[in-house]
Amino acid sequence: MANPKQYAQKDYLEAVLASSISPMDYMQARSRQPGAYVLVDVRNAPPEKKQVKASGAVELPLQELRGRLGELPRDRTIVVYCWDVWCNMGKKASLMLLEEGFDVMELAGGIAAWRQLGLPTENL
Repeated sequence: MANPKQYAQKDYLEAVLASSISPMDYMQARSRQPGAYVLVDVRNAPPEKKQVKASGAVELPLQELRGRLGELPRDRTIVVYCWDVWCNMGKKASLMLLEEGFDVMELAGGIAAWRQLGLPTENL
């Protein structure tokens, strides 16, 4: 690497990759290590707005997350998701969970990417 900008870019990209997981990578990791992950839907919206969630996901809306941390296991990786790539609720939830000592990743693309890939969902 030639300059400080390239070092900063590399550090940023490494941090993004370490803190996020694509839906397909999540499915592969979950199949290799069943029980190692908890998928958490952090969207703040009533069921009629959300309509579906990823199959098996725990619903913990961001606005309730801090008060419900006791519902999450500390010995598993928490994978949070929100609406899509423009939504930052997953990042806010990830930061909160990291500050509380959880191992956490954000599902890249949120429920929009999950559905686009045809991964299993449950009606709300």
